Amino acid sequence: MARIKQLSKNLINQIAAGEVIERPASVVKELTENSIDAGATKVSIDITNDCRDIRIADNGSGIHPDDILLAFSKHATSKIQEDDDLYNIHTFGFRGEALASIISISKLTCITRTPEFETGTKVKCENSEVTKVETGCAVGTIMEVKDLFYNLPVRLKFLKSSSTEFSYIQEIVQSIALSHPEVSLELKKYGKTVLKTTGQDNLTQTIKEVYSSDVTNNLKEVLKTDELSGLKISGFVSTPDYTRSSKKSYYTYINSRAVKCPVFQKAIDTVYRTLTANNKYPFVVLNLEIPPHDVDVNVHPTKKEVRYKNPNQIFNFIFSAVQGGLSNYVESANIKAFSQPLQNNTAPISQSSSPIVQFPKNQGEIYVDEKSDTMYVPQNMMDKMETSYQPKKDYTQSFQQNQMFEVKSPVEEDGDKIIGQYKDTYILIETDQGLEIVDQHIAEERYNYEKLQNDKEIISQMLFVSDVIEISASECELIKENLEKFERYGYGIEFVNDKEIIFRKIPQMLSKVNPKDIIAEILQNLEGNIDSMEENILKTTACKASVKANTPLTIWQMQEIIKKWRTTKMPYTCPHGRPICHTIPHKELAGFFERNK
Repeated sequence: MARIKQLSKNLINQIAAGEVIERPASVVKELTENSIDAGATKVSIDITNDCRDIRIADNGSGIHPDDILLAFSKHATSKIQEDDDLYNIHTFGFRGEALASIISISKLTCITRTPEFETGTKVKCENSEVTKVETGCAVGTIMEVKDLFYNLPVRLKFLKSSSTEFSYIQEIVQSIALSHPEVSLELKKYGKTVLKTTGQDNLTQTIKEVYSSDVTNNLKEVLKTDELSGLKISGFVSTPDYTRSSKKSYYTYINSRAVKCPVFQKAIDTVYRTLTANNKYPFVVLNLEIPPHDVDVNVHPTKKEVRYKNPNQIFNFIFSAVQGGLSNYVESANIKAFSQPLQNNTAPISQSSSPIVQFPKNQGEIYVDEKSDTMYVPQNMMDKMETSYQPKKDYTQSFQQNQMFEVKSPVEEDGDKIIGQYKDTYILIETDQGLEIVDQHIAEERYNYEKLQNDKEIISQMLFVSDVIEISASECELIKENLEKFERYGYGIEFVNDKEIIFRKIPQMLSKVNPKDIIAEILQNLEGNIDSMEENILKTTACKASVKANTPLTIWQMQEIIKKWRTTKMPYTCPHGRPICHTIPHKELAGFFERNK
Protein backbone atom coordinates (compact mmCIF):
# COMPACT_ATOMS: atom_id res chain seq x y z
CA MET A 1 0.00 0.00 0.00
CA ALA A 2 1.22 3.53 -0.81
CA ARG A 3 2.14 5.96 1.94
CA ILE A 4 -0.58 8.18 3.42
CA LYS A 5 -0.49 11.85 2.48
CA GLN A 6 -2.72 14.92 2.78
CA LEU A 7 -4.95 15.59 -0.24
CA SER A 8 -4.76 18.96 -1.93
CA LYS A 9 -7.38 21.63 -1.18
CA ASN A 10 -8.73 21.50 -4.74
CA LEU A 11 -9.02 17.69 -4.74
CA ILE A 12 -10.81 17.76 -1.38
CA ASN A 13 -13.32 20.26 -2.78
CA GLN A 14 -13.83 18.17 -5.93
CA ILE A 15 -14.59 15.09 -3.83
CA ALA A 16 -17.04 17.09 -1.71
CA ALA A 17 -18.61 18.55 -4.84
CA GLY A 18 -19.70 15.06 -5.85
CA GLU A 19 -22.14 15.04 -2.91
CA VAL A 20 -23.39 18.62 -3.18
CA ILE A 21 -23.27 19.30 -6.95
CA GLU A 22 -24.76 16.37 -8.86
CA ARG A 23 -25.70 18.27 -12.02
CA PRO A 24 -26.35 21.87 -13.24
CA ALA A 25 -29.68 21.90 -11.37
CA SER A 26 -27.74 21.51 -8.11
CA VAL A 27 -25.83 24.72 -8.83
CA VAL A 28 -29.08 26.57 -9.54
CA LYS A 29 -30.60 25.27 -6.30
CA GLU A 30 -27.66 26.22 -4.08
CA LEU A 31 -27.14 29.70 -5.55
CA THR A 32 -30.85 30.56 -5.69
CA GLU A 33 -31.32 29.50 -2.07
CA ASN A 34 -28.33 31.66 -1.14
CA SER A 35 -30.07 34.60 -2.82
CA ILE A 36 -33.25 34.00 -0.80
CA ASP A 37 -31.21 33.65 2.41
CA ALA A 38 -29.74 37.08 1.54
CA GLY A 39 -33.25 38.60 1.55
CA ALA A 40 -33.66 38.90 -2.22
CA THR A 41 -37.13 39.68 -3.55
CA LYS A 42 -36.07 39.29 -7.21
CA VAL A 43 -33.90 36.51 -8.63
CA SER A 44 -33.03 36.11 -12.33
CA ILE A 45 -31.56 32.84 -13.64
CA ASP A 46 -30.09 32.59 -17.13
CA ILE A 47 -28.94 29.24 -18.59
CA THR A 48 -26.68 28.87 -21.67
CA ASN A 49 -23.99 26.59 -23.15
CA ASP A 50 -25.96 23.33 -22.77
CA CYS A 51 -26.66 24.17 -19.11
CA ARG A 52 -22.94 24.46 -18.29
CA ASP A 53 -23.06 28.27 -18.03
CA ILE A 54 -25.32 29.61 -15.28
CA ARG A 55 -25.89 33.25 -14.33
CA ILE A 56 -27.90 34.12 -11.23
CA ALA A 57 -28.53 37.75 -10.25
CA ASP A 58 -30.41 38.97 -7.17
CA ASN A 59 -31.23 42.17 -5.27
CA GLY A 60 -30.31 40.73 -1.89
CA SER A 61 -28.04 42.16 0.79
CA GLY A 62 -24.80 41.22 -0.97
CA ILE A 63 -21.53 39.96 0.55
CA HIS A 64 -19.32 42.21 2.70
CA PRO A 65 -15.99 42.89 0.92
CA ASP A 66 -14.04 41.70 3.96
CA ASP A 67 -15.90 38.36 3.90
CA ILE A 68 -15.81 37.68 0.17
CA LEU A 69 -12.65 35.52 0.14
CA LEU A 70 -13.83 33.58 3.19
CA ALA A 71 -17.21 32.94 1.52
CA PHE A 72 -15.54 30.64 -1.03
CA SER A 73 -13.66 28.66 1.61
CA LYS A 74 -14.91 25.27 2.73
CA HIS A 75 -17.11 25.23 5.84
CA ALA A 76 -17.33 29.02 5.98
CA THR A 77 -20.85 30.41 6.39
CA SER A 78 -22.82 33.31 7.83
CA LYS A 79 -25.85 31.09 8.56
CA ILE A 80 -24.70 29.58 11.89
CA GLN A 81 -22.34 30.92 14.54
CA GLU A 82 -22.34 28.44 17.45
CA ASP A 83 -22.77 24.70 17.99
CA ASP A 84 -26.35 25.12 19.21
CA ASP A 85 -27.31 26.90 15.97
CA LEU A 86 -27.16 23.54 14.21
CA TYR A 87 -30.37 22.61 16.03
CA ASN A 88 -32.06 25.93 15.29
CA ILE A 89 -31.72 26.27 11.51
CA HIS A 90 -33.80 29.04 9.90
CA THR A 91 -31.91 29.30 6.59
CA PHE A 92 -31.48 27.04 3.57
CA GLY A 93 -27.70 26.94 3.59
CA PHE A 94 -25.65 26.31 6.71
CA ARG A 95 -22.92 23.80 5.85
CA GLY A 96 -20.66 26.23 3.99
CA GLU A 97 -19.94 23.66 1.26
CA ALA A 98 -21.78 24.90 -1.84
CA LEU A 99 -19.55 27.76 -3.00
CA ALA A 100 -16.32 25.89 -2.26
CA SER A 101 -17.64 22.91 -4.23
CA ILE A 102 -18.79 25.00 -7.18
CA ILE A 103 -15.49 26.86 -7.66
CA SER A 104 -13.60 23.55 -7.66
CA ILE A 105 -15.49 22.27 -10.74
CA SER A 106 -16.16 25.49 -12.70
CA LYS A 107 -14.90 28.98 -13.49
CA LEU A 108 -16.89 31.37 -11.33
CA THR A 109 -17.15 35.15 -11.30
CA CYS A 110 -18.96 36.90 -8.44
CA ILE A 111 -19.94 40.58 -8.47
CA THR A 112 -21.48 41.79 -5.22
CA ARG A 113 -22.22 44.92 -3.24
CA THR A 114 -23.75 45.66 0.15
CA PRO A 115 -25.92 48.77 0.81
CA GLU A 116 -23.35 50.48 3.03
CA PHE A 117 -20.72 50.66 0.26
CA GLU A 118 -20.77 52.82 -2.88
CA THR A 119 -18.72 50.31 -4.87
CA GLY A 120 -18.80 46.57 -5.08
CA THR A 121 -16.36 43.68 -5.29
CA LYS A 122 -15.59 41.43 -8.24
CA VAL A 123 -14.17 37.99 -7.50
CA LYS A 124 -12.79 35.43 -9.95
CA CYS A 125 -12.45 31.78 -8.91
CA GLU A 126 -10.78 28.91 -10.80
CA ASN A 127 -9.33 25.65 -9.48
CA SER A 128 -10.29 26.80 -5.96
CA GLU A 129 -8.05 29.89 -6.30
CA VAL A 130 -9.77 33.23 -5.54
CA THR A 131 -8.81 36.78 -6.55
CA LYS A 132 -10.77 40.01 -6.03
CA VAL A 133 -10.88 43.59 -7.31
CA GLU A 134 -13.11 46.60 -6.67
CA THR A 135 -15.85 47.34 -9.23
CA GLY A 136 -19.01 49.34 -9.72
CA CYS A 137 -22.33 47.51 -9.47
CA ALA A 138 -25.84 47.63 -7.96
CA VAL A 139 -26.69 46.34 -4.50
CA GLY A 140 -27.04 42.56 -4.62
CA THR A 141 -25.06 39.65 -6.04
CA ILE A 142 -24.38 38.25 -9.50
CA MET A 143 -22.96 34.73 -9.75
CA GLU A 144 -21.65 33.65 -13.18
CA VAL A 145 -20.68 29.98 -13.44
CA LYS A 146 -18.81 29.02 -16.62
CA ASP A 147 -17.79 25.63 -18.04
CA LEU A 148 -19.30 23.51 -15.29
CA PHE A 149 -17.36 20.22 -14.84
CA TYR A 150 -14.64 21.44 -17.24
CA ASN A 151 -11.98 19.68 -15.12
CA LEU A 152 -14.06 16.55 -14.49
CA PRO A 153 -14.55 14.92 -17.92
CA VAL A 154 -16.08 11.78 -16.36
CA ARG A 155 -18.83 13.79 -14.66
CA LEU A 156 -19.34 15.78 -17.84
CA LYS A 157 -19.74 12.59 -19.84
CA PHE A 158 -22.58 11.38 -17.62
CA LEU A 159 -24.70 14.51 -18.00
CA LYS A 160 -27.95 13.99 -19.90
CA SER A 161 -28.96 15.94 -22.98
CA SER A 162 -29.26 19.70 -22.78
CA SER A 163 -33.07 19.58 -22.78
CA THR A 164 -33.13 16.95 -20.01
CA GLU A 165 -30.72 18.89 -17.80
CA PHE A 166 -32.75 22.05 -18.34
CA SER A 167 -35.92 20.20 -17.32
CA TYR A 168 -34.21 19.36 -14.01
CA ILE A 169 -33.35 23.03 -13.58
CA GLN A 170 -36.93 24.03 -14.35
CA GLU A 171 -38.23 21.58 -11.74
CA ILE A 172 -35.91 23.07 -9.13
CA VAL A 173 -36.97 26.64 -9.92
CA GLN A 174 -40.65 25.65 -9.85
CA SER A 175 -40.18 24.04 -6.45
CA ILE A 176 -38.45 27.13 -5.05
CA ALA A 177 -41.10 29.43 -6.54
CA LEU A 178 -43.95 27.48 -4.90
CA SER A 179 -42.29 27.62 -1.49
CA HIS A 180 -41.55 31.36 -1.82
CA PRO A 181 -44.48 33.14 -3.46
CA GLU A 182 -43.10 36.39 -2.02
CA VAL A 183 -40.03 36.19 -4.28
CA SER A 184 -40.15 37.03 -7.98
CA LEU A 185 -38.24 34.36 -9.92
CA GLU A 186 -37.37 34.46 -13.61
CA LEU A 187 -35.81 31.53 -15.48
CA LYS A 188 -34.30 32.15 -18.91
CA LYS A 189 -32.80 29.83 -21.49
CA TYR A 190 -30.48 31.61 -23.90
CA GLY A 191 -32.14 34.89 -22.91
CA LYS A 192 -35.71 33.68 -23.51
CA THR A 193 -37.98 33.65 -20.48
CA VAL A 194 -39.30 30.16 -19.73
CA LEU A 195 -40.78 30.74 -16.27
CA LYS A 196 -41.61 33.91 -14.36
CA THR A 197 -43.41 34.59 -11.10
CA THR A 198 -44.48 38.03 -9.93
CA GLY A 199 -43.73 37.59 -6.23
CA GLN A 200 -47.15 38.81 -5.03
CA ASP A 201 -46.91 36.70 -1.85
CA ASN A 202 -49.98 34.75 -2.94
CA LEU A 203 -49.61 31.00 -3.30
CA THR A 204 -52.66 30.59 -5.53
CA GLN A 205 -51.30 33.21 -7.93
CA THR A 206 -47.87 31.55 -7.95
CA ILE A 207 -49.36 28.13 -8.75
CA LYS A 208 -51.29 29.74 -11.60
CA GLU A 209 -48.08 31.35 -12.93
CA VAL A 210 -46.04 28.16 -12.65
CA TYR A 211 -48.79 25.85 -13.97
CA SER A 212 -52.17 27.18 -15.04
CA SER A 213 -55.59 28.26 -13.82
CA ASP A 214 -56.80 24.73 -14.65
CA VAL A 215 -54.73 23.47 -11.70
CA THR A 216 -55.89 26.15 -9.26
CA ASN A 217 -59.53 25.47 -10.18
CA ASN A 218 -59.14 21.91 -8.87
CA LEU A 219 -57.41 22.62 -5.56
CA LYS A 220 -58.57 22.38 -1.96
CA GLU A 221 -57.06 24.57 0.72
CA VAL A 222 -55.22 22.95 3.62
CA LEU A 223 -54.58 24.89 6.81
CA LYS A 224 -54.14 23.50 10.29
CA THR A 225 -52.34 24.73 13.42
CA ASP A 226 -51.34 23.03 16.65
CA GLU A 227 -50.20 25.82 18.93
CA LEU A 228 -49.22 23.45 21.74
CA SER A 229 -46.62 21.63 19.64
CA GLY A 230 -45.82 24.59 17.39
CA LEU A 231 -46.95 22.80 14.22
CA LYS A 232 -48.63 24.45 11.25
CA ILE A 233 -49.31 23.13 7.77
CA SER A 234 -50.59 25.21 4.87
CA GLY A 235 -51.00 24.90 1.14
CA PHE A 236 -53.23 23.11 -1.35
CA VAL A 237 -54.07 19.59 -2.50
CA SER A 238 -56.02 18.64 -5.60
CA THR A 239 -59.42 17.00 -5.55
CA PRO A 240 -59.24 13.21 -6.07
CA ASP A 241 -60.75 13.52 -9.55
CA TYR A 242 -57.81 15.69 -10.65
CA THR A 243 -54.71 13.49 -10.61
CA ARG A 244 -51.31 13.00 -12.20
CA SER A 245 -49.54 9.83 -13.35
CA SER A 246 -46.52 10.34 -11.06
CA LYS A 247 -45.48 11.95 -7.78
CA LYS A 248 -43.55 14.69 -9.55
CA SER A 249 -46.31 17.08 -8.49
CA TYR A 250 -45.71 16.37 -4.79
CA TYR A 251 -44.25 19.68 -3.60
CA THR A 252 -43.63 19.06 0.09
CA TYR A 253 -41.69 21.45 2.29
CA ILE A 254 -40.43 21.54 5.87
CA ASN A 255 -40.09 25.17 7.00
CA SER A 256 -40.14 26.14 3.29
CA ARG A 257 -37.29 23.72 2.52
CA ALA A 258 -38.07 21.19 -0.24
CA VAL A 259 -37.78 17.65 1.12
CA LYS A 260 -38.44 14.07 0.07
CA CYS A 261 -39.85 12.73 3.30
CA PRO A 262 -41.43 9.23 3.57
CA VAL A 263 -43.56 10.29 6.54
CA PHE A 264 -44.93 13.27 4.59
CA GLN A 265 -45.58 11.26 1.42
CA LYS A 266 -47.17 8.30 3.20
CA ALA A 267 -49.56 10.58 5.08
CA ILE A 268 -50.75 12.01 1.75
CA ASP A 269 -50.92 8.58 0.10
CA THR A 270 -52.98 7.23 2.99
CA VAL A 271 -55.61 9.95 2.60
CA TYR A 272 -55.95 9.30 -1.14
CA ARG A 273 -55.67 5.50 -1.10
CA THR A 274 -59.45 5.00 -1.41
CA LEU A 275 -60.05 8.18 -3.40
CA THR A 276 -57.90 7.70 -6.49
CA ALA A 277 -57.23 4.88 -8.92
CA ASN A 278 -54.00 2.90 -8.76
CA ASN A 279 -50.95 4.75 -10.09
CA LYS A 280 -52.77 8.08 -9.92
CA TYR A 281 -51.52 10.80 -7.59
CA PRO A 282 -52.78 14.23 -6.51
CA PHE A 283 -51.19 17.61 -7.07
CA VAL A 284 -49.79 18.75 -3.72
CA VAL A 285 -48.18 21.96 -2.46
CA LEU A 286 -47.80 21.74 1.32
CA ASN A 287 -45.47 23.46 3.75
CA LEU A 288 -45.08 22.10 7.27
CA GLU A 289 -43.83 24.62 9.81
CA ILE A 290 -42.18 22.85 12.72
CA PRO A 291 -39.90 24.11 15.54
CA PRO A 292 -36.33 23.68 14.23
CA HIS A 293 -35.28 21.75 17.34
CA ASP A 294 -37.93 19.08 16.54
CA VAL A 295 -36.52 18.25 13.11
CA ASP A 296 -32.99 17.36 11.97
CA VAL A 297 -32.12 18.74 8.52
CA ASN A 298 -28.44 17.90 8.88
CA VAL A 299 -28.83 14.36 7.52
CA HIS A 300 -27.39 14.64 4.01
CA PRO A 301 -25.35 17.31 2.15
CA THR A 302 -28.26 17.97 -0.24
CA LYS A 303 -30.52 18.65 2.79
CA LYS A 304 -33.43 16.81 1.16
CA GLU A 305 -33.75 14.27 3.96
CA VAL A 306 -35.03 15.06 7.44
CA ARG A 307 -35.60 13.22 10.71
CA TYR A 308 -38.34 14.08 13.17
CA LYS A 309 -38.24 14.01 16.94
CA ASN A 310 -41.77 12.55 16.93
CA PRO A 311 -42.64 10.99 13.52
CA ASN A 312 -45.94 9.58 14.85
CA GLN A 313 -47.20 13.04 15.71
CA ILE A 314 -46.09 14.45 12.34
CA PHE A 315 -47.79 11.68 10.37
CA ASN A 316 -51.06 12.12 12.26
CA PHE A 317 -50.94 15.91 11.94
CA ILE A 318 -50.35 15.87 8.16
CA PHE A 319 -52.97 13.15 7.58
CA SER A 320 -55.71 14.95 9.49
CA ALA A 321 -54.87 18.28 7.84
CA VAL A 322 -55.06 16.90 4.29
CA GLN A 323 -58.21 14.94 5.05
CA GLY A 324 -59.72 18.05 6.60
CA GLY A 325 -58.87 20.11 3.51
CA LEU A 326 -60.63 17.63 1.25
CA SER A 327 -63.58 17.70 3.64
CA ASN A 328 -63.77 21.51 3.27
CA TYR A 329 -62.41 22.13 6.77
CA VAL A 330 -59.76 24.84 7.10
CA GLU A 331 -58.95 27.27 9.89
CA SER A 332 -58.79 30.35 7.68
CA ALA A 333 -60.03 31.32 4.23
CA ASN A 334 -56.75 32.84 3.04
CA ILE A 335 -53.30 31.41 2.40
CA LYS A 336 -50.48 33.72 1.41
CA ALA A 337 -47.54 31.40 1.86
CA PHE A 338 -46.82 28.74 3.23
CA SER A 339 -51.44 14.69 18.99
CA GLN A 340 -51.76 12.00 20.08
CA PRO A 341 -49.38 9.22 21.35
CA LEU A 342 -49.66 5.98 19.39
CA GLN A 343 -49.57 2.42 20.61
CA ASN A 344 -50.78 -1.16 20.05
CA ASN A 345 -50.49 -2.98 16.73
CA THR A 346 -48.97 -1.44 13.63
CA ALA A 347 -50.13 -1.64 10.05
CA PRO A 348 -48.31 -1.26 6.74
CA ILE A 349 -49.29 1.40 4.25
CA SER A 350 -47.76 1.09 0.81
CA GLN A 351 -47.96 3.44 -2.16
CA SER A 352 -50.79 1.36 -3.57
CA SER A 353 -54.30 1.23 -2.16
CA SER A 354 -53.44 -1.61 0.21
CA PRO A 355 -55.54 -1.68 3.40
CA ILE A 356 -54.39 -2.10 6.94
CA VAL A 357 -53.16 -5.36 8.51
CA GLN A 358 -51.41 -6.08 11.77
CA PHE A 359 -47.65 -5.95 11.85
CA PRO A 360 -46.16 -7.09 15.16
CA LYS A 361 -42.80 -5.31 14.79
CA ASN A 362 -41.90 -2.01 16.50
CA GLN A 363 -45.05 -1.64 18.61
CA GLY A 364 -46.32 1.93 18.93
CA GLU A 365 -43.88 3.46 16.45
CA ILE A 366 -43.96 4.39 12.79
CA TYR A 367 -41.54 2.05 11.09
CA VAL A 368 -40.18 2.65 7.58
CA ASP A 369 -38.78 -0.33 5.69
CA GLU A 370 -36.34 1.33 3.28
CA LYS A 371 -35.91 -1.80 1.15
CA SER A 372 -39.60 -2.20 0.37
CA ASP A 373 -40.44 1.51 0.73
CA THR A 374 -43.24 0.55 3.11
CA MET A 375 -44.28 2.46 6.21
CA TYR A 376 -45.85 0.69 9.17
CA VAL A 377 -48.35 2.80 11.08
CA PRO A 378 -50.10 1.92 14.39
CA GLN A 379 -53.52 0.36 13.74
CA ASN A 380 -55.36 2.35 16.41
CA MET A 381 -54.19 5.60 14.81
CA MET A 382 -55.54 4.49 11.44
CA ASP A 383 -58.91 3.64 12.99
CA LYS A 384 -59.10 7.13 14.48
CA MET A 385 -58.01 8.85 11.28
CA GLU A 386 -60.62 7.10 9.15
CA THR A 387 -63.38 8.89 11.10
CA SER A 388 -61.56 12.03 12.25
CA TYR A 389 -63.58 14.47 10.13
CA GLN A 390 -67.28 14.86 9.48
CA PRO A 391 -68.89 16.37 6.38
CA LYS A 392 -69.44 20.09 6.29
CA LYS A 393 -73.16 19.76 5.57
CA ASP A 394 -75.23 18.21 8.32
CA TYR A 395 -78.34 16.37 7.24
CA THR A 396 -80.22 15.27 10.33
CA GLN A 397 -82.46 12.76 8.59
CA SER A 398 -81.01 9.31 7.89
CA PHE A 399 -82.10 7.49 4.77
CA GLN A 400 -82.05 3.71 4.35
CA GLN A 401 -81.88 1.77 1.10
CA ASN A 402 -85.21 1.96 -0.82
CA GLN A 403 -86.90 3.74 2.13
CA MET A 404 -90.16 5.59 1.44
CA PHE A 405 -90.18 9.26 2.42
CA GLU A 406 -92.32 12.34 2.05
CA VAL A 407 -92.03 14.07 -1.32
CA LYS A 408 -92.28 17.84 -1.52
CA SER A 409 -90.48 19.03 -4.63
CA PRO A 410 -87.67 18.00 -6.98
CA VAL A 411 -85.87 21.21 -6.00
CA GLU A 412 -83.37 20.54 -3.18
CA GLU A 413 -82.78 22.80 -0.21
CA ASP A 414 -79.23 23.56 -1.35
CA GLY A 415 -80.39 24.79 -4.75
CA ASP A 416 -80.02 21.56 -6.74
CA LYS A 417 -82.71 20.80 -9.28
CA ILE A 418 -82.94 17.27 -10.67
CA ILE A 419 -83.55 17.49 -14.41
CA GLY A 420 -83.70 13.80 -15.17
CA GLN A 421 -81.69 10.75 -16.17
CA TYR A 422 -79.45 10.18 -19.20
CA LYS A 423 -78.95 6.66 -20.55
CA ASP A 424 -80.49 5.32 -17.31
CA THR A 425 -77.02 5.82 -15.79
CA TYR A 426 -76.31 9.52 -15.25
CA ILE A 427 -78.32 11.96 -13.15
CA LEU A 428 -78.56 15.48 -14.59
CA ILE A 429 -78.71 18.33 -12.09
CA GLU A 430 -79.14 22.07 -12.57
CA THR A 431 -76.92 23.88 -10.05
CA ASP A 432 -75.74 27.44 -9.50
CA GLN A 433 -72.44 26.54 -11.22
CA GLY A 434 -73.85 24.79 -14.28
CA LEU A 435 -75.06 21.43 -15.52
CA GLU A 436 -73.83 18.71 -13.15
CA ILE A 437 -73.70 15.13 -14.46
CA VAL A 438 -73.50 12.46 -11.75
CA ASP A 439 -72.91 8.73 -12.22
CA GLN A 440 -75.69 7.21 -10.12
CA HIS A 441 -73.81 4.00 -9.27
CA ILE A 442 -70.54 5.67 -8.29
CA ALA A 443 -72.28 8.37 -6.21
CA GLU A 444 -74.20 5.81 -4.16
CA GLU A 445 -71.10 3.61 -3.90
CA ARG A 446 -69.18 6.48 -2.25
CA TYR A 447 -72.03 6.97 0.25
CA ASN A 448 -72.28 3.25 1.03
CA TYR A 449 -68.52 2.95 1.45
CA GLU A 450 -68.32 5.75 4.02
CA LYS A 451 -71.44 4.47 5.78
CA LEU A 452 -69.86 1.03 6.17
CA GLN A 453 -66.69 2.63 7.50
CA ASN A 454 -68.56 4.62 10.14
CA ASP A 455 -71.25 2.14 11.22
CA LYS A 456 -70.27 0.40 14.44
CA GLU A 457 -72.84 -2.34 13.94
CA ILE A 458 -73.88 -3.38 10.44
CA ILE A 459 -77.36 -4.89 10.15
CA SER A 460 -77.27 -8.40 8.70
CA GLN A 461 -79.90 -10.55 7.05
CA MET A 462 -80.08 -14.28 7.78
CA LEU A 463 -80.06 -16.65 4.82
CA PHE A 464 -82.11 -19.80 5.33
CA VAL A 465 -81.14 -21.10 1.89
CA SER A 466 -77.68 -20.52 0.44
CA ASP A 467 -75.75 -22.14 -2.34
CA VAL A 468 -72.58 -24.01 -1.55
CA ILE A 469 -69.68 -21.97 -2.94
CA GLU A 470 -66.59 -23.78 -4.19
CA ILE A 471 -63.22 -22.13 -3.56
CA SER A 472 -59.61 -23.23 -3.58
CA ALA A 473 -57.86 -24.53 -0.48
CA SER A 474 -55.66 -21.43 -0.31
CA GLU A 475 -58.70 -19.13 -0.60
CA CYS A 476 -60.43 -21.12 2.14
CA GLU A 477 -57.44 -20.63 4.42
CA LEU A 478 -57.36 -16.93 3.60
CA ILE A 479 -61.04 -16.56 4.55
CA LYS A 480 -60.48 -18.42 7.82
CA GLU A 481 -57.64 -16.09 8.74
CA ASN A 482 -59.84 -13.05 8.05
CA LEU A 483 -63.15 -14.37 9.38
CA GLU A 484 -63.37 -11.61 12.00
CA LYS A 485 -63.17 -8.99 9.26
CA PHE A 486 -66.05 -10.60 7.37
CA GLU A 487 -68.12 -10.73 10.57
CA ARG A 488 -67.33 -7.10 11.33
CA TYR A 489 -69.02 -6.07 8.08
CA GLY A 490 -72.09 -8.26 8.51
CA TYR A 491 -71.07 -11.55 6.88
CA GLY A 492 -71.56 -14.97 8.45
CA ILE A 493 -69.60 -17.78 6.76
CA GLU A 494 -69.76 -21.50 7.51
CA PHE A 495 -67.11 -23.92 6.26
CA VAL A 496 -68.45 -27.13 4.77
CA ASN A 497 -64.97 -28.49 4.11
CA ASP A 498 -61.58 -27.20 2.98
CA LYS A 499 -62.93 -26.19 -0.45
CA GLU A 500 -66.58 -25.25 0.16
CA ILE A 501 -68.33 -22.52 2.16
CA ILE A 502 -71.88 -21.34 2.82
CA PHE A 503 -73.08 -17.83 3.65
CA ARG A 504 -75.37 -17.87 6.71
CA LYS A 505 -75.86 -14.10 6.74
CA ILE A 506 -74.95 -11.09 4.64
CA PRO A 507 -75.30 -7.30 5.11
CA GLN A 508 -78.94 -6.26 4.77
CA MET A 509 -78.03 -3.82 2.00
CA LEU A 510 -76.96 -6.85 -0.09
CA SER A 511 -80.21 -8.75 0.28
CA LYS A 512 -80.72 -8.92 -3.50
CA VAL A 513 -77.14 -9.89 -4.36
CA ASN A 514 -75.95 -13.45 -4.94
CA PRO A 515 -73.39 -14.28 -2.19
CA LYS A 516 -71.38 -16.23 -4.76
CA ASP A 517 -70.76 -13.02 -6.70
CA ILE A 518 -69.67 -11.25 -3.52
CA ILE A 519 -66.98 -13.71 -2.45
CA ALA A 520 -65.78 -14.16 -6.04
CA GLU A 521 -65.22 -10.43 -6.48
CA ILE A 522 -63.49 -10.05 -3.10
CA LEU A 523 -61.04 -12.85 -3.87
CA GLN A 524 -60.55 -11.73 -7.48
CA ASN A 525 -59.64 -8.18 -6.49
CA LEU A 526 -56.94 -9.23 -4.05
CA GLU A 527 -54.42 -9.38 -6.94
CA GLY A 528 -51.89 -11.28 -4.86
CA ASN A 529 -52.02 -8.85 -1.94
CA ILE A 530 -53.51 -10.70 1.02
CA ASP A 531 -53.23 -7.58 3.18
CA SER A 532 -56.04 -5.91 1.21
CA MET A 533 -58.77 -8.30 2.36
CA GLU A 534 -60.57 -5.83 4.63
CA GLU A 535 -60.45 -3.07 2.05
CA ASN A 536 -61.87 -5.38 -0.62
CA ILE A 537 -64.69 -6.46 1.68
CA LEU A 538 -65.59 -2.80 2.13
CA LYS A 539 -65.31 -1.90 -1.54
CA THR A 540 -67.19 -4.96 -2.78
CA THR A 541 -70.00 -4.53 -0.26
CA ALA A 542 -70.40 -0.85 -1.15
CA CYS A 543 -70.32 -1.59 -4.86
CA LYS A 544 -72.78 -4.48 -4.80
CA ALA A 545 -75.24 -2.53 -2.64
CA SER A 546 -75.34 0.44 -5.03
CA VAL A 547 -77.80 1.03 -7.84
CA LYS A 548 -76.43 -0.25 -11.13
CA ALA A 549 -75.91 1.54 -14.40
CA ASN A 550 -78.73 1.18 -16.94
CA THR A 551 -81.32 1.23 -14.15
CA PRO A 552 -84.30 3.55 -14.67
CA LEU A 553 -84.99 5.75 -11.63
CA THR A 554 -87.84 8.03 -10.61
CA ILE A 555 -87.10 11.67 -9.94
CA TRP A 556 -87.44 10.97 -6.24
CA GLN A 557 -85.01 8.05 -6.30
CA MET A 558 -82.49 10.27 -8.05
CA GLN A 559 -83.05 12.96 -5.45
CA GLU A 560 -82.41 10.44 -2.68
CA ILE A 561 -79.10 9.33 -4.22
CA ILE A 562 -77.91 12.90 -4.67
CA LYS A 563 -78.95 13.91 -1.15
CA LYS A 564 -77.00 11.03 0.39
CA TRP A 565 -74.00 11.66 -1.85
CA ARG A 566 -73.91 15.33 -0.79
CA THR A 567 -73.36 14.21 2.83
CA THR A 568 -70.15 12.29 2.12
CA LYS A 569 -66.77 13.50 3.31
CA MET A 570 -65.04 12.78 0.00
CA PRO A 571 -67.62 13.36 -2.76
CA TYR A 572 -65.05 13.28 -5.57
CA THR A 573 -64.44 9.64 -6.50
CA CYS A 574 -65.60 6.15 -5.68
CA PRO A 575 -63.38 3.87 -3.53
CA HIS A 576 -61.82 2.56 -6.75
CA GLY A 577 -60.81 6.07 -7.85
CA ARG A 578 -63.38 6.73 -10.59
CA PRO A 579 -64.74 10.32 -10.76
CA ILE A 580 -68.33 10.75 -9.60
CA CYS A 581 -69.45 13.90 -11.36
CA HIS A 582 -68.64 16.35 -14.12
CA THR A 583 -69.90 19.93 -14.30
CA ILE A 584 -70.36 21.90 -17.51
CA PRO A 585 -70.31 25.59 -16.51
CA HIS A 586 -73.16 27.87 -17.61
CA LYS A 587 -70.65 30.08 -19.38
CA GLU A 588 -69.31 27.18 -21.46
CA LEU A 589 -72.80 26.16 -22.55
CA ALA A 590 -73.73 29.74 -23.37
CA GLY A 591 -70.52 30.15 -25.36
CA PHE A 592 -71.24 27.07 -27.44
CA PHE A 593 -74.65 28.44 -28.39
CA GLU A 594 -73.15 31.94 -28.89
CA ARG A 595 -75.32 33.46 -26.16
CA ASN A 596 -72.47 35.38 -24.54
CA LYS A 597 -71.96 37.83 -27.40
